[in-house]
Amino acid sequence: MSGRAQLMWDEAVTGYDFGPDHPMDPVRLALTRRLVDAFGLDREMDVVAAKAAGESTLRLVHRADYVEAVKAASVDPRAADMSYGLGTMDDPAFAGMHEVSALIAGQSVGAAEAVWRGDVSHAVNFAGGLHHAMPGGASGFCIYNDASLAIARLLELGAERVAYIDVDVHHGDGVQAAFWEDPRVLTISLHEHPRTLFPQTGWPEETGADGAEGSAVNVALPAGTGDAGWLRAFHSVVPELIADFRPQVLVTQHGADTHFEDPLAHLAVSLDAQRAVQVACHELAHEYAEGRWVALGG
Repeated sequence: MSGRAQLMWDEAVTGYDFGPDHPMDPVRLALTRRLVDAFGLDREMDVVAAKAAGESTLRLVHRADYVEAVKAASVDPRAADMSYGLGTMDDPAFAGMHEVSALIAGQSVGAAEAVWRGDVSHAVNFAGGLHHAMPGGASGFCIYNDASLAIARLLELGAERVAYIDVDVHHGDGVQAAFWEDPRVLTISLHEHPRTLFPQTGWPEETGADGAEGSAVNVALPAGTGDAGWLRAFHSVVPELIADFRPQVLVTQHGADTHFEDPLAHLAVSLDAQRAVQVACHELAHEYAEGRWVALGG
């Protein structure tokens, strides 16, 4: 049970660089790409670079004034407007920020388009998964919300049911916010409890707006949760929801920060458990979405 896969990659995404003292170092992307080479995975699938997301695509999710603020900060980082979350400790402004953020978004949108067209069954953008960016502001190391943009593009292309599964240690707040009122999108987030971790959202009672009740699902796990509890939470909640919703395409976010060595969070998950969830998402895509799967990093 598998399908033809496509890796989205442009070396220029490593320019998403908040500076030497910032915890999200772009070296992680370069090293991941080297792992792909080392394992010979690039010989088993297509490696494709998509164009940067343009203005009309970005505005599927982001407000025009916010995009303009990002562009301005990209030209002159010292003039970043902090009211948009730019130039902050989490999201320092840097030259070329708009261009590289749009490039990362473009890879996720390109992945969604390829899967929806049927060019491939699966498409991966491990540089993506920047799930905290809001329609009108940057947040949590995220400038443009490529996950939301990929989903919005799928809807624009005619998808009627898209399921989003987020297993990053942080709540997928930006994606939930983008589709809070849209029953066509089911957002499921497993994350460390908001009492102990940014962004302090993702409470179980957050279930969607009037008219879209039940379209947001949040599983908040206590600090210290390890493999057994994390996997039990996933398998006891996610498959049943996907079976009931029956999405036409599955979009998943696989932030690695649930790992027990992550310095900014407090779950205790192993690589083996992370892989088990990735395998489960692959199986769900084939069982309920005809194999259509867009997988993102985080």
